[in-house]
Amino acid sequence: MWRSPLLALAAAWAALIAVTVPSWGEMLHLWWNIDTYNHLLLVPFIIGWLALLKAGELAKIVPEPFLPGLALVVAGLGLWWAGRAADINLVAHAGAVGALQGAVIAVLGLRAALLLALPLAMGVFLVPFGDEIIPTLQFITADITIALTRWSGIPASIDGIYIDTPAGLFIVAEACSGVKFLIAMVTLGVLVCFTRFASWRRRAIFLAACVIVPILANGVRAWATVYVAQYVGAEKASGFDHIVYGWIFFAIVVAAMLGGAWRWFEREPEEFGWTADEMAGWDWLARSQGRSLTPPATALAIAALAAIAALAAML
Repeated sequence: MWRSPLLALAAAWAALIAVTVPSWGEMLHLWWNIDTYNHLLLVPFIIGWLALLKAGELAKIVPEPFLPGLALVVAGLGLWWAGRAADINLVAHAGAVGALQGAVIAVLGLRAALLLALPLAMGVFLVPFGDEIIPTLQFITADITIALTRWSGIPASIDGIYIDTPAGLFIVAEACSGVKFLIAMVTLGVLVCFTRFASWRRRAIFLAACVIVPILANGVRAWATVYVAQYVGAEKASGFDHIVYGWIFFAIVVAAMLGGAWRWFEREPEEFGWTADEMAGWDWLARSQGRSLTPPATALAIAALAAIAALAAML
């Protein structure tokens, strides 16, 4: 029952990736070589794990292609083409990922897509983003650092992202903006929110904490570097900061966040999302499943769309 649809999906994905391969190559380069995005190497495994948790529910339904999903494939390929034409990598990368997400809906159908809503949504985090907010984070970190530095009794002055103290001049560089920490925490936050919480209120609170806490923690880390530098020198303090922040500080904050939220967890990970039995009673879903193509024919249509996108990119 599922073998043919899954093979068709694999073929559709192969066609889409073949066309958008420059963007996938760029994303893989960023995941592997840029430490801001190293955590994205885990996202495909997280998506696979979430999909496997739904294997039992998926076995209860029959995959039926959903032709309106082809519109999402077209939108993804269009976004990819526009990004390549305008030389905006973020747009092109989002389009390449979106085309794969649309293919799942088109080939496997709306019921399967709803069961796989969370792993499909987690695909958003395959797109490397965050560079756009680095300047803002630099200024926020600098403001937190100067406030804590003066509070701790150290005379200091600030000019933008430059902080002058008796131990020397400190710069809140891009690497010190905390963007890596923030993006990783938001990714983790979304995963935890939808696998362990059922209440939207608790989800909102935890996700807000995953944004606020990393920003504040990064400011505290930067202040600690300035503070320690007053006694051991700027060079030694910076080396200590790199080791502590890279290997210990992040782990402590993550553990504290999860530990603090633990008592409010409402369910086990495998209970996330809807069930096939719940969806069986949705009349609107039954009405949406009209006559459609077979999974192989839908995959062939996607391959044709990919070929058109490739031709448009060449022209």
